[in-house]
Amino acid sequence: MDLLQSSYAPGDASSPEDESLSSTDTSPLRLPTKSAAPAVDETALALSAAAASTSRPLDPSLHRIPFNPTAEQLWAPVLGPQHPHAPISSASGHRNHKLGHVEDAALLPFLFDEQYNTFHRFGYASDPSGLHIIGDAQSQAPDPDTVYNLPPSEHKRRRIQSREENHEPVPQEAQNPASDEWVVHNKQSPWAGNREGPPVELTDEQRQYAEAHAAKKAEKEARGEGKEKTEVVVKSTFHGKEEKDYQGRSWTTPPKDAKTTNERCYIPKRCVHEWIGHTKGVSAIRFSPKYGHLLLSASMDCKIKIWDVLESKTCMRTYMGHSKAVRDISFSNDGSKFLSAGYDRNIQYWDTETGQVISTFSTGKVPYVVKLNPDEDKQHILLAGMSDKKIVQWDMKSGQITQEYDQHLGAVNTITFVDNNRRFVTSSDDKSLRVWEFGIPVVIKYISEPHMHSMPSIAVHPNSNWLAAQSLDNQILIYSTKERFQLNKKKRFAGHIVAGYACQVSFSPDGRFVMSGDGEGSCWFWDWKSCRRFKTLKCPNGVCIGCEWHPLETSKVATCGWDGVIKYWD
Repeated sequence: MDLLQSSYAPGDASSPEDESLSSTDTSPLRLPTKSAAPAVDETALALSAAAASTSRPLDPSLHRIPFNPTAEQLWAPVLGPQHPHAPISSASGHRNHKLGHVEDAALLPFLFDEQYNTFHRFGYASDPSGLHIIGDAQSQAPDPDTVYNLPPSEHKRRRIQSREENHEPVPQEAQNPASDEWVVHNKQSPWAGNREGPPVELTDEQRQYAEAHAAKKAEKEARGEGKEKTEVVVKSTFHGKEEKDYQGRSWTTPPKDAKTTNERCYIPKRCVHEWIGHTKGVSAIRFSPKYGHLLLSASMDCKIKIWDVLESKTCMRTYMGHSKAVRDISFSNDGSKFLSAGYDRNIQYWDTETGQVISTFSTGKVPYVVKLNPDEDKQHILLAGMSDKKIVQWDMKSGQITQEYDQHLGAVNTITFVDNNRRFVTSSDDKSLRVWEFGIPVVIKYISEPHMHSMPSIAVHPNSNWLAAQSLDNQILIYSTKERFQLNKKKRFAGHIVAGYACQVSFSPDGRFVMSGDGEGSCWFWDWKSCRRFKTLKCPNGVCIGCEWHPLETSKVATCGWDGVIKYWD
């Protein structure tokens, strides 16, 4: 006990006497702790640590730095290996940079490559702002050429000029297109031009084929069917006895006693006459307006013929002016003139009596349908449906295009005037019907349904209230010509086969019957009210493409087909 007490100093506050005086409770005795290590200067240690930290590079994984780093430390590269799955750091990517967020420049890769290749090729380039040219002082033009907008001839010229300036000789081997040096110096495939090589000996079979092909080509050129012959001489031949009768009347003058004998129409029963003169299929036939004393026919043999219907029943005149097949024909109101459209991309306006071409119109596209405005004061206005989806309107007096109706998505097939000729309906290969105001190129009614098919032929009922449209799903659909142009679901004429053929549909003059050809060579007749099939006539030996009811003879019908024969039925 004395030994313990002697270990405390007399004035120590932690002596047992003092503790007993300052605290009433008893506590265990504690020995003082003393370090055996020598004393160390902490200030010098902190200064040395700070100096070491400012000299070594920064760790990019740190989120907090206890000192202010220098610029050399910020831009120093990362030392040591990188973790393969670590997030992108400032040294290996463009995210979370020490001085901010780095983004890609707003410059397209194509534009950068263009200026890069231009600089390495020509020695100049445009800066990213596009306001200044950097590089060659001789190319300080406002809009200098680049490697992408220079034509190949300019590339070759500059290459030759550079070679001449550098006095680079062209090796002799580079002048032979068959050598590899030629490819290196011209930077072009040897197959781009004519490559001369040793002649190859033909076998007997190849020689016979070449001789046969040359003979066939020479024979075609001798017949005048070669490509060199593009111009066609317009001419017309009269086949009648005389162009004027003893009273001075023209052969196109209708008879004075021609009138309707009976207002009621009847279905024909037998073929009374055949007109044979076309060497290929007949694509369209048209009776002369009002009287029907003449019949106009267009054929695939590039000719148009007109036939006498009432008296001699012979061909009166042949019109030859198209170099390819004739697609459509259309009479004027008085029948003195008519239009023809051919696959030679020309529309010709003919004089029926003399056979002279009054004018020719073309847009460079194939006309599929031609029509004159039915109004008497607008007989000089021509409408044509073209293969480029447009309906083009010409003024034939001036020969200028006055309007274009461009809304269809396919070739235009028909043009039909309705509502006292103030509007017209067009059909197209885009399987739709569009209604237009005449002279205004804006569609006022658009008819298109998922179940609709193309309609290559449309006819107007004699009472002008209905349209009959030949649909390529083997049926005839009826639409109203009133404001809404609605489909009449109660009237539908079917039974014939027209899928794939532009067979014509027409009405009898009294409106009691609907008539149409079909792809199997028959002419079908339906009753308008009951939609019941009345009769079927076996017409040509092939496709019956056209059928026309005589305007005055109420029981006579003309049909045509791809066998080149026009039949007259009574």
